[in-house]
Amino acid sequence: MSVIRVSLPDGSVKEVEKGSTPLDVARTIGEGLARQSVAARVDGRLVDLTRPLNSDCRLELVTLKSSEGLEIYRHSAAHLMAHAVKSLFGRDVQVTIGPAIDNGFYYDFYSENHTFTPEEFDRIEARMAELAKADYPIERQEIGREEAIRLFSEMGEDYKVELIRDLDEPVVSIYRQGDFVDLCRGPHLPSTGYLKAFKLTSVAGAYWRGDEKNAMLQRIYATAFPDKKELKKYLHRLEEARKRDHRKLGRELDLFSFSEEAGAGLVIWHPKGALLRTLIEDFERREHLKRGYDIVMGPQILRTELWKTSGHYENYRENMYFTEVDEQSYGIKPMNCLAHMLIYKSKIRSYRDLPLRYFELGTVHRHEKSGVLHGLLRVRGFTQDDAHILCTPEQLDGEIKGVLNFVRDVMGIFGFEYEMEISTRPEKSIGSDEDWERATRALMGALDDSGLPYEVNEGDGAFYGPKIDIKLKDALDRRWQCATIQCDFTLPERFDLTYIGPDGEKHRPVMVHRVILGAIERFIGVLIEHYAGNFPLWISPVQAVVMNVTDNQAAYAEKVHETLLNAGIRVKKDLRNEKLGFKIREAQVEKVPYMLVIGDREMADGTVAPRYRDGRNLEPMTPEVFAAFVQDECRQYR
Repeated sequence: MSVIRVSLPDGSVKEVEKGSTPLDVARTIGEGLARQSVAARVDGRLVDLTRPLNSDCRLELVTLKSSEGLEIYRHSAAHLMAHAVKSLFGRDVQVTIGPAIDNGFYYDFYSENHTFTPEEFDRIEARMAELAKADYPIERQEIGREEAIRLFSEMGEDYKVELIRDLDEPVVSIYRQGDFVDLCRGPHLPSTGYLKAFKLTSVAGAYWRGDEKNAMLQRIYATAFPDKKELKKYLHRLEEARKRDHRKLGRELDLFSFSEEAGAGLVIWHPKGALLRTLIEDFERREHLKRGYDIVMGPQILRTELWKTSGHYENYRENMYFTEVDEQSYGIKPMNCLAHMLIYKSKIRSYRDLPLRYFELGTVHRHEKSGVLHGLLRVRGFTQDDAHILCTPEQLDGEIKGVLNFVRDVMGIFGFEYEMEISTRPEKSIGSDEDWERATRALMGALDDSGLPYEVNEGDGAFYGPKIDIKLKDALDRRWQCATIQCDFTLPERFDLTYIGPDGEKHRPVMVHRVILGAIERFIGVLIEHYAGNFPLWISPVQAVVMNVTDNQAAYAEKVHETLLNAGIRVKKDLRNEKLGFKIREAQVEKVPYMLVIGDREMADGTVAPRYRDGRNLEPMTPEVFAAFVQDECRQYR
């Protein structure tokens, strides 16, 4: 018997028979570990649990407790769904791709003859359950490229053939389970029986390879978990997310709308939505002024030559809109930084002037593909709470830490926890390796000094510099990208920004691009879902509704309404000839924080009876006391 040595992460070594699999090794450690394992990393390479081990190696088992293991589990579930669909619909449906994604997976199908509907989900799930119960081995096979083309051509899978033709590889891998075959790099679970709990969630359209010129596919979204309890918990959270959908609540609360007449991805703010936005923007102005920022404003269009100097024309042109004025080309700004640099260049700067912190609630426009537009979360026209800090290299660390503290303070006010990651140099970028290295070190150093944990997201920085991405965690534990901090040595060089140092010579400043809330539209969308439309009192567009029991109190209710308006309370009145219960329910649906009920007793006593939106009642109080009560609660945010 030939024996090989397998080194494990804890430093121990297992001696096993040559040809044993990672799953065999897992069983020698314990059956519990074997049941939890879904793949393995052999000498750093991710492989199937059933891959034979033929020489001494380092072995790390990938389990369902890891995000990587759950991704493999869900990718195998995507194959199971495709297997079920092909089993039910045969050659009427072609398979394309089916990756794992956050919280689940999807598979894209093409069919000229069949349109999938949610009503078919139970049928597909039932077939998936049958295939899982059959416990088919999931077997990897490596075959020649031309053989793979013939195989999938015979199966009528034109999209798989296209994918193979685009691969510059002589050998490709396929996976078989029962009578289903799919092109895939893997790894996968050992068998379909590993898949215990799954649910189809929605169906949508998607262009092949994301290109509007290609065929429209049908994308079935689904999720999978190792046990039914976790699935049930997730589905409950999903249902809660549907209830909180900002597009649904935006209509119900009459905050905003979209119109095809206006154009896709362009928000139309209604009175209450515009007031909500104004309250948040006013808060931002106060917070920036407190921290030494100067408020500036730049134009909506700038000459195209300026965008060429900045590198946007070369690296970001596909996301921009252009127009022509007096035979001169202009770019509609997708970012605010250019005007801020022109302000800096408007006069000679000394090191004594720095840092300069320019803040602008700047409206920008970006060309997003129609398929990715999504309510307030992905639009074409939006406003950023954008700021650019120009400082000396010696001041850079302190400025980055100052922004981190700013983020901490603001997110604490809104009740958000958050995570951070550093995005490094992308393939499409400008600037020297040295500058990128300096900028990345500066961001990492500030986080390390502050004791803040972070992940590294390789290759996802801005084209001009690395960045810290700050992801908010909402009430449903979902992540949202909002705040960013970008360090840039490149644009000051391109625009020849300088300051006079203590030595009387010219020096180059560093530029920090940063947003705190990010796009105001996106942040409001996140806020709506985080609070389920129940905004805190300080940003509620309507803080109270005055309502009478009968017409007898109408005159007094009018007086109360006027008193509260004069005190700066955002108050409405409901003096309709309707039952009080109806008025209260309507105000609760509109998620107004306080209902001020006025009956004969309140009128006689010169008071109001406040009722909170969750049904709690406060003691009767005068309108003046109620106004002070509201102002006191809101004062902490001013």
